[in-house]
Amino acid sequence: MLKMNNLLYTLYFIALGTLSFFTGEIVTFIMLGIILISLTNISVTLKEILKVQKQKSKYFREARIIVE
Repeated sequence: MLKMNNLLYTLYFIALGTLSFFTGEIVTFIMLGIILISLTNISVTLKEILKVQKQKSKYFREARIIVE
């Protein structure tokens, strides 16, 4: 699924890049690109943290059942 998102982001960048070239808004395009990359990195990191938290929660739940 992540590869599909990257493909969509690439197409989005190409479309915005072409549009910004013709309108002269190159700096805006670069800033939007930086923001999009930052938000994507934050999203991926939060998903990884959630995955680890779920694994820890599952492990502790199983350990508590065994102890009880």
